Amino acid sequence: MPPMQRRSAARPPSATLALHDGRAGNARQALALAHALDIRPVEITLEARAPWRWLAPRQLPGAGAAFGGAFQAACNAPPTLVIGCGRQAALATRLLRARGTKAVQILDPRIASRHWDIVVAPAHDGLRGDNVIASLGSLHPVDDDYLLCAIAAFPSLAALPAPHSVLLVGGPTRHAPLDDAGFAALLQRLAAQARAEGGSFSAIASRRTPAAWRDAMAGVDPHLPGLRWRDTGDGANPYAGLLACADRIVCTPDSVNMLSEAAATRAPLYLWSPQALQGRPRAFLDALIESRRARALDDTLAPFAVEPLRETARIAQEVRRRLALPL
Repeated sequence: MPPMQRRSAARPPSATLALHDGRAGNARQALALAHALDIRPVEITLEARAPWRWLAPRQLPGAGAAFGGAFQAACNAPPTLVIGCGRQAALATRLLRARGTKAVQILDPRIASRHWDIVVAPAHDGLRGDNVIASLGSLHPVDDDYLLCAIAAFPSLAALPAPHSVLLVGGPTRHAPLDDAGFAALLQRLAAQARAEGGSFSAIASRRTPAAWRDAMAGVDPHLPGLRWRDTGDGANPYAGLLACADRIVCTPDSVNMLSEAAATRAPLYLWSPQALQGRPRAFLDALIESRRARALDDTLAPFAVEPLRETARIAQEVRRRLALPL
């Protein structure tokens, strides 16, 4: 991805503005769609203030002061297009739309979608409306260019013995009550298969991975080729490189974002304990299986043909069409 510009009051208005509250998942989705529509969007991390942040995206008097100086500058020189993700950004995009900006909001804003030009929401959330575009999973930057850049950035991962199995690790949630013993057994199972195949095994934790799971990752045979990354104490985050260099990916079922990015690669995707997932995210998991983009983890990890799931490009094309944006 090209470097993101930061907004200053002195800079002329941008054609495209990306807004988020600083949370990694919201930032990643807003920036991914912004980059798909404009190669050099401007990013603002909102400085949400009380009392407006309490009721966002509902409006209170004086809401123009809700998000700090950079956002106020954007209101004074409105961009052509604004893209936001998350509840705080939903208020910010709504305010800019009132100033003539075309507004795209990612994720269900929990109030009527008519306050935005377009709302992009995961299909499994069930949001409907004339201006709603449903996505299969979440938006993200993973495409062929992203993966090629990642290979170049992590050449040692590309040199690991094949087949290279990569485990993407989330953690237990209320929708996926995964247990410590089952995860420890999964690690040993994948490590044993890599050893038997003469291949390699990598695993990478996320922000939500519990300490017990990180400890279990540290217990994998250190002589087995591959990388077991628990946090920055193990070096730079190799997530992009592992996506790019995996011959197959195994994923815990708890994160729609993580599953969406794994499904955007060209590697077969296997789901550990998909039966544990309940609630709305289960519909997304079922869609991956029904479309044959993913399979439940079995004892063989046999390869299968895949078509990468690239929803960001499709959504960007639809946004261009609906808003009559230049190609």
